Amino acid sequence: MFHPVSFFIGLRYSRSRNPSGFVSFITFFSIIGILLGVAALITVVSVMNGFEGELKKRILGIVPHVIVSDKQDNQPIKQWQTVKQQLSILPHVERVTPIIENEALVLSNSTLQGVKVQGVFPKQENQNLVSQSMITGDFLSLEKSPYSVVIGQALARKLGVVFGDKIRVVLPNKTTFTPMGRIPVQRTFTVVGLFNIGSQVDDSVVYVHGRDLAKLLRKKADEISQLRLYLDDAFRAKQVVNNIPPSLSQFNFTIWNESQGVLFSAVKMEKNMMWLMLSLIIAVAAFNIVSALVMVVIDKQGEIAILQTFGMNRAGIVKIFISQGVINGVWGVALGTIAGVFITLNLNTLLSFLDMNVLGAGYTSQALPVDLQVNHVIIIACSALLMSFLATLYPAFRASNTQPAEVLRNE
Repeated sequence: MFHPVSFFIGLRYSRSRNPSGFVSFITFFSIIGILLGVAALITVVSVMNGFEGELKKRILGIVPHVIVSDKQDNQPIKQWQTVKQQLSILPHVERVTPIIENEALVLSNSTLQGVKVQGVFPKQENQNLVSQSMITGDFLSLEKSPYSVVIGQALARKLGVVFGDKIRVVLPNKTTFTPMGRIPVQRTFTVVGLFNIGSQVDDSVVYVHGRDLAKLLRKKADEISQLRLYLDDAFRAKQVVNNIPPSLSQFNFTIWNESQGVLFSAVKMEKNMMWLMLSLIIAVAAFNIVSALVMVVIDKQGEIAILQTFGMNRAGIVKIFISQGVINGVWGVALGTIAGVFITLNLNTLLSFLDMNVLGAGYTSQALPVDLQVNHVIIIACSALLMSFLATLYPAFRASNTQPAEVLRNE
């Protein structure tokens, strides 16, 4: 089979063994270093992608992507049904739901907890993450039973209540006059559902029917204070707000970045730092190729001089050592990519095995979220190959500067 001369010689050099073994030792560990760096970067980035995906699902599945309110604080949205129709036809808007919201205290026989009570209209909220995360009861039960409430399992555990128990909802910022003076508005509600999302919402938000909360707030049932927009992609929120038609300019539009943007920025920064740190591992391993190639160049001075006397030009000499270094890099990247993909796909199985056999039986851990993205694997592999290529340039150009007359004079 025909091979270009430079590539053929570089391939032979990559397979050859140095008599002292030291060059082969450095070459071997440069390949192992690239392998470990690529495998670690693929695994860690996949786990970080998984965590980011879980945040999007658990937080952005609950937090409205855009909140629409009147520019005058605490004023209901006039003709909100018409506004809802106008917003529903905007690009990337999946659904628009009305809501009434207020701070509250929930009391049981044993304790109390501060929460945010949200008055919703269950038929319009049947696609949200809460209704899909019910473990007891049904979210639509809010429609069937007056003065009923759906709470998180974590909050139910704190309050010491179960499905069917009664809790008291107190609105401290809304008072009423009684013969005993001014007291906060309160009402007993029946727990008709428990949900478990696995986020901060589980113990900080309770859901009641909008008409029930409106009665407590002494409002009409159609006095909606907010409309919430849920998009097909939460990261398009700013784009959607920028394209709001002028007919809706009298409303405030608040995007989720203002409340949750810091968290996602922190996750993104941590992800970028992991990219940087693990890329440095690959870079260190790639620069071991420099050491190995420099020693090969010194060891092969005579052979380089002979090749030059046979007519090989400087470009040919450069290609020989670039080929040798890149071949070593390809081995490291290929094996590292295979190892990284295998570890990522079986990460939770491997962790379970370690828990049982290394950490001892009885130790349990939650499965890590893993999201292996092909484009990230390609970027990591190509970046590692680029580092390997750059590491070959200095030794290759040093070899091309060999003077045949001076080298062969001492042969």
